[in-house]
Amino acid sequence: MSESAGTQTEQVSHEITLFAEPIFHIKDFIVTNSLLNAWAVVLILCVVAWFLRKSLKMVPTGIQNFFEIIVNGALGMADSVTGSRAKTLKIFPIAFCVFIFVLLNNWLGLIPGVGSIGFIEHGSEGAVFVPLFRGATADLNTTLALALISVIGSNLFGIIAVGFWKYFNKFVNIHSFMEIPKKIGKDITIVIVNPIKFFVGIIEIVGEVAKVASLSFRLFGNVFAGEVLLSAMAAIFAFVLPVPFMFLEVIVGVIQAVIFAMLTLVYFAIASTAEEH
Repeated sequence: MSESAGTQTEQVSHEITLFAEPIFHIKDFIVTNSLLNAWAVVLILCVVAWFLRKSLKMVPTGIQNFFEIIVNGALGMADSVTGSRAKTLKIFPIAFCVFIFVLLNNWLGLIPGVGSIGFIEHGSEGAVFVPLFRGATADLNTTLALALISVIGSNLFGIIAVGFWKYFNKFVNIHSFMEIPKKIGKDITIVIVNPIKFFVGIIEIVGEVAKVASLSFRLFGNVFAGEVLLSAMAAIFAFVLPVPFMFLEVIVGVIQAVIFAMLTLVYFAIASTAEEH
């Protein structure tokens, strides 16, 4: 009996968690598997950008021609949002970088090995498999950070574009109260209209917070749900069944990256417009 008990194999559990698992520590800084994935994407982007920079030509050929077609098409799409090529050129680098970063993170989570290569961690609840890499956009920390960059960046851009006082009055409309004594003799309705403008500004503040929640949860929810779906399909039948769903997730990855980048572009474009416009 004792020999039989000694030869029992330890059961290893593996389940997709809402949170990213820690891999190692740098002093007090925790490096998670989703952060490793994000670093891998940044490294890929840096290497590709370096090679493209070295091979740039006045007359594009090959891969440079391919990238120029994509960038020109994206610039045209951005122009339809901003209404101005000059404004587009100021916002486009941020929005396009966000698009590429989100897209690669969405796709990198679909590569074989991501989520299946890792190590076994022994704890009080038994042996648990911890993947070395995890799609960064399937971690709410990453999507929340991207959303904060988008919303805070758009507000800073708005301050630079229209000036601090005008932009501040978009949210705390002190100017509307200051106008009442000046214009009450010509238009009595200003007593009703301008206080409404002030409270609309307060609602705008709530809207800015809602933007962060909307951007972060939409991207996280779609990517995380895709990972759960693929894991479920692989558990049912590991070879043929998951393939159509993987193609579906490739398309979803593109759509979510486009939505995130376009919303970032819209936020920047709106912030750069004065309130009276």
